[in-house]
Amino acid sequence: MPSLLIKNLAALVTCDDGDRVLNNTDLYCENGVIHAIGPALPQSADKTIDGSHLWCYPGLVNTHHHLYQVFSRNLPQVQNLELFDWLTTLYEIWKGLDGEIIRLSTLTGCGELLKHGCTTVFDHHYVFPNRAGDLTGVQFAAAAELGVRFHASRGSMDLSKKDGGLPPDSVVQTVDEIMKDSARCVETYHDASFGSMRQVALAPCSPFSVSSELLRQSAILARQYGVRLHTHLAETKDEERFTLEKFHMRPLEYMASLGWMGPDVWFAHGIHFNEEELRELARTSTGVAHCPISNMKLSSGVAQVPEMLKLGVPVGLAVDGSASNDGSSLMEELRVAYLLHRLRSSAAAPSGYDMLKIATCGSARLLGRTDIGSLEIGKCADFFLVDSRRLELVGGEYDPASVLATVGLRGPVDTTVINGKIVVQDGRLVTVDEDAVAAEARQVCRNYLAEA
Repeated sequence: MPSLLIKNLAALVTCDDGDRVLNNTDLYCENGVIHAIGPALPQSADKTIDGSHLWCYPGLVNTHHHLYQVFSRNLPQVQNLELFDWLTTLYEIWKGLDGEIIRLSTLTGCGELLKHGCTTVFDHHYVFPNRAGDLTGVQFAAAAELGVRFHASRGSMDLSKKDGGLPPDSVVQTVDEIMKDSARCVETYHDASFGSMRQVALAPCSPFSVSSELLRQSAILARQYGVRLHTHLAETKDEERFTLEKFHMRPLEYMASLGWMGPDVWFAHGIHFNEEELRELARTSTGVAHCPISNMKLSSGVAQVPEMLKLGVPVGLAVDGSASNDGSSLMEELRVAYLLHRLRSSAAAPSGYDMLKIATCGSARLLGRTDIGSLEIGKCADFFLVDSRRLELVGGEYDPASVLATVGLRGPVDTTVINGKIVVQDGRLVTVDEDAVAAEARQVCRNYLAEA
């Protein structure tokens, strides 16, 4: 594997435990790992980059997405709907998913994330239409084309409309079918080793689209295999009413009764927790993926992130599905999250740098990764570079650690590096023909929507 040396970086924002920001320093990577950090390093490398005008940051880590939704974003018929009506309408489109759509939506969504500094992507895929094939394998193959560090989920639904759920019959499966394929996915694809490029989590969709038995069995199977658990929770008041009416429990109590608490569990959204529930999340180290733009788009509410952080709840940042966000930029999410909580919580809100740490080491913690999320010797060489001389950054150079959240970065980053390899250069994807992927994806998307 080629070695890489970045010389004389203007600023290296480590996001380590000491919150160090290093100036005029070098970064040397070998075999996908950071081997040295410091001024005037003696190492030479296969590739050397002049970093004298560059800011270097740990790669952003996306903890919740639905990449297949790239092909159903910005649709006028759902723009003003809230979650349950939004889902019911879109399931009629999503039931037409196949391997080609999954491949191209994964390339498109992950490509957009890479261009904006994201180096690790977790995708919550839970729509498995009949005879669609090995969609998890398709996603891992697409991720490998791009060079992105990818966490897939074997998501699931077993309650269709006839069972009181929201999706059509063609995209749900039995508990036995789901458990069998979940085991297959973990055995085939999950790599728990240091520097792993692919991992699998078990991720039933949500309390209102899966049975209690599916949730219970998923938790048992995940712990047998040592993989993580993920689902949507406390996203809307509709969900809260659903669990109270059906199970006589609030959503978190319901999930806890099925074994869904602990450091191997993280929930997407987590908006409508009360104070006691936040304390229980902190006590059990159960995590929350914060999805600010999606929460705003669907009028779901504002997650209590300042309160979570104060209590010690593990929190990461996420884009959520491209149909509830209409984009795939974790960089944009970072700034919106900062501004949203400033509006709601004023001085108690996370600082710009706090939000960067949530999107890096905080998100890495949710995925159970200790080898990514900060720039330190011995960790994976995942980072991105920004040219500080950009017109839109003039006057913003006095606090590189906060600038991504406070000033923001409107265009792509200059360079993205994953596992020591350059995957974005000059704001363009390196490992695939970006224009060709966009053209093919556009045509497939057009056909897919026309058939819906």
